[in-house]
Amino acid sequence: MQAIAQTHFEGLKLFRRGKVRDVYDLGDALLIVATDRLSAFDVVLPDPIPMKGTVLTQISRFWFDETSHITPNHCISTNVADYPENCTPYAEQLDGRSMLVTKTKPLAIECVVRGYLTGSGLKEYNRSQSVCGIPLGEGLVDGSMLPQPLFTPSTKADVGHDENIDFEMATEIVGREAAEKARDLSIELYIFARDYARERGIIIADTKFEFGIDDAGDIILIDEALTPDSSRFWPMSEYEPGRAQPSFDKQYVRDYLESVKWDKTPPAPSLPAEVIAKTTEKYLEAYRLVTGQTLSA
Repeated sequence: MQAIAQTHFEGLKLFRRGKVRDVYDLGDALLIVATDRLSAFDVVLPDPIPMKGTVLTQISRFWFDETSHITPNHCISTNVADYPENCTPYAEQLDGRSMLVTKTKPLAIECVVRGYLTGSGLKEYNRSQSVCGIPLGEGLVDGSMLPQPLFTPSTKADVGHDENIDFEMATEIVGREAAEKARDLSIELYIFARDYARERGIIIADTKFEFGIDDAGDIILIDEALTPDSSRFWPMSEYEPGRAQPSFDKQYVRDYLESVKWDKTPPAPSLPAEVIAKTTEKYLEAYRLVTGQTLSA
């Protein structure tokens, strides 16, 4: 099981390297390759997590298919045989962890939907009884289910932290029509996925969507969708408001890094082999529960 921390494809034009994905410009389309890199506290860790990139790609593909009745998305294919010929020499590395996608102009906001109170939303609530300027009632605790899903956008940061903003600020950044469309699609997508996952024993506490404008001027779903990296997945069987919840995402790694008192500035410490193996196991389990299928490690 060979982990891939970074790709180098001679003859393909590297468009950008994100925290996790290497993106190549193929002319009329983009090739997104999900590596096994893992970032925590906005720092890329030195140790890749085997199978992580494959899980992210395959879960996104699953959700793109399942939600296509709500909104179009940018996925053209995840089958390497459908890719341009100059990708063929790299078929083995691309298989399972790559996606050929339509080019769009990304909206300059992150579209976060919260169904439960935790994370930065909980910190803001404890200060002001509101989240992103949306007032909430008294008595909520870590893990409380919110009365209705909240659209809580944030800025996009290439480096450092995204910042939570209110809806009015989002309209200033992308325009009112685009912000309203992104908000409505985000909430509809979240509710569909929340209900789907609940039947399979998973609580999707919150998630982040990204949208882009295609050549026709339509807003479509891009990037990844409802993965353990862009969402908080909690096992329903262990759900208990008032405490931090066990999860299927990289929270396991965050908890380890907190335990060793890392100051959250680069470089990050190396992960023990057992933490790496357990994290791979959590990603694979999330895929199995969501899709009903298994991926071989």
